[in-house]
Amino acid sequence: MATLLPWASVEYALDWPRELLRAELTALINHPYRACTAAEIELLLREAFHTSAPADDFARLSSADEVMRVTVNLQTGTTSGPDPVRAPGWLTGLVNHLDEVRQYASSAPLWRTRRALHGRRLSVEPKDARLAFAMLTQRLYADGYLARELGALCIDAEQDEHGQLPHNGRNSQNRILEELQRRLGTAERGLWPPAWDHWDTDTFYELIEAWHDLVARPRRRWIHDHDECGVHFEDFDPDAGRRIYRALVNRLLAEYDVSLQLAADGEDEGRLVQLVDDARGDLLQRAMTGSTANVADRIAHAITQFRRRGAAEQDKISAVITLAGILEERRELVREQLGRKDEGALFTIANEFAIRHQRRGQQGDYDPAFLDWIFWWYLATVELTERLLVRQLDGEANA
Repeated sequence: MATLLPWASVEYALDWPRELLRAELTALINHPYRACTAAEIELLLREAFHTSAPADDFARLSSADEVMRVTVNLQTGTTSGPDPVRAPGWLTGLVNHLDEVRQYASSAPLWRTRRALHGRRLSVEPKDARLAFAMLTQRLYADGYLARELGALCIDAEQDEHGQLPHNGRNSQNRILEELQRRLGTAERGLWPPAWDHWDTDTFYELIEAWHDLVARPRRRWIHDHDECGVHFEDFDPDAGRRIYRALVNRLLAEYDVSLQLAADGEDEGRLVQLVDDARGDLLQRAMTGSTANVADRIAHAITQFRRRGAAEQDKISAVITLAGILEERRELVREQLGRKDEGALFTIANEFAIRHQRRGQQGDYDPAFLDWIFWWYLATVELTERLLVRQLDGEANA
């Protein structure tokens, strides 16, 4: 095992989140109907890392078209099989040391810039984020992430034994433009190739969302020389493509201080939503994944209404009303487990302010920021009642 390789080196900085790399390695090595090749692993490393160093190190230990001769167990980090080769040993080392591998981050400004900025915030121009996004999409295009939806078929196209057709990227430029125009509902020409300096804010954000629905990661690539057919992309995985795309775009938005991110789940998966801190992000995840079947859709809908980009005050009121309705159904549980005073406070706010009902005497001139506070309070309480219900059910089952 390559224990002396610099896993924590700056040369091994990851563009992808660690778990995405682990998941794609697992998918390749445990492919259901074909052997994984060293070329596919090398390709994955070139995508996942910010520099070519890991892929170059791996390539030096293996032939580009060599079929992997061992099985790599990513859970235990062991190799098995006849005549283990050095490349899988290196791969096992990478998996064993994956937690030591750093995430790529852009460098801080140099001394003179930092001194000039002392005590004030670095100013980021919106056009910088658009340029960075345009460069990202061009890279994804070159890597075949649009070939499944919009690439040209091979001139010798025949279905393989699994009914898949090989694709290349040739002659797909106009198809990409036409598809983006269709999805955005515009005849604008600068969507592709990206004329980023002409995009307004809405165009920029809609392009981010449209790309999410188009990408799929190709796990195999090869060059077809016949009649200059070009690079072929095969074995597409849209789920992996979208996870990778969300991770890269969300990092880009954070770097340029854009307070939005692509949602990873819920009704608004792949749509830009308001950025929240890690604690509230964890709460959203628990509320959507841990809810019981009869309220899961209502919770997800409330979250979608509240966090979507450009949510109006009425959208937030509707979200709060939905959560208040769930708590109303569980009022007895709240009274028993949290106490009568807490139960009264929960519903006093929803009923005495002009949120849930519209009655004379209600307080209606509150700051809209109040809605944010009550939404998170109600969502946390709904999530708490979910855990209480699960505990009750477990207790009844063990009785």
